[in-house]
Amino acid sequence: MSSSYAPPSRKQNPHLPFGDQRTAPWYGKDILSVRQFNRNDLEYVFGVAHEMREMVERVGTFDLLKGKILANVFYEPSTRTSASFTAAMERLGGSVIPINEVRYSSVAKGESLPDTIRSLECYADVVVLRHPEVGASALAADYAKKPIINAGDGVGEHPTQALLDLFTISEELGRIDGLTVTMVGDLKHGRTVHSLARLLSLFQVRLNYVAPDILRMPKEIIGELEERAMPQEEHELLDKVIGDTDVLYVTRVQKERFQDPANYDKVQGSYTITSDVMKRAKDRMIVMHPLPRVGEISMDVDPDPRAAYFRQMEYGLYVRMALLAMVLGKA
Repeated sequence: MSSSYAPPSRKQNPHLPFGDQRTAPWYGKDILSVRQFNRNDLEYVFGVAHEMREMVERVGTFDLLKGKILANVFYEPSTRTSASFTAAMERLGGSVIPINEVRYSSVAKGESLPDTIRSLECYADVVVLRHPEVGASALAADYAKKPIINAGDGVGEHPTQALLDLFTISEELGRIDGLTVTMVGDLKHGRTVHSLARLLSLFQVRLNYVAPDILRMPKEIIGELEERAMPQEEHELLDKVIGDTDVLYVTRVQKERFQDPANYDKVQGSYTITSDVMKRAKDRMIVMHPLPRVGEISMDVDPDPRAAYFRQMEYGLYVRMALLAMVLGKA
């Protein structure tokens, strides 16, 4: 064998052992940012997610990804996202390597992120990565031959959350164009709202940002959306916009992102959605939250049929099943 031989990258020259995977448009691709998606892509993702929902409701689990292995690598604590990807892979018949306490792994010995990813992809077919640094998933993808899925990178993006959020809106309200979406809370540090705002710019949507001054939506995101002629307004009071809102997207104030605890104390509890607040909202609208909540939505709102945040978690399962099937050539 020639000494110049190198194994092919699946991203560039995928091996096709399970049929004609070349017809699968997302086979072997990374999912790093919502910027990768256009409206046609979203229609495709949501179509696959619908199929996944029907399959789960009909048979529960199936063997679409039997023999495939997911490495779930979380450098930050996670309950919902980690469990959602695990459930998605197992519903599809695959297996999971769970790595939720990275500080106890070789990383604690000083191993670099590229080395960690290149080691784990020796065991797995796809890697889901959450990391506290913006751009970490893109860095991992530069070194990996297997698909990388960004499960959140610092205050940057959370593309799979944005996709499930958009799917939730579509499923709950039957449309996206023509809606008014109001984002409330920590818009500075909230990677979920950063990614969702970018995705919504592909549609005819009006955005309201409601936040204390020190937690406003970053200027670069507002500027990016202005270039796309997206209608946007900033407010400090929810009362001004609650009556016109179709989607109320609530986020927690992220204590772990504050360097000065005094600043957190100033804004913590700035907005609380209660049953009284909901009396001023439309009869047909939804309340969303990426969870966990720490007081932003009172539990007395939970019985309200407009409270969609737990249904939102279920929609996330179907979207993540769809994404795993897509990047592994089975959608």
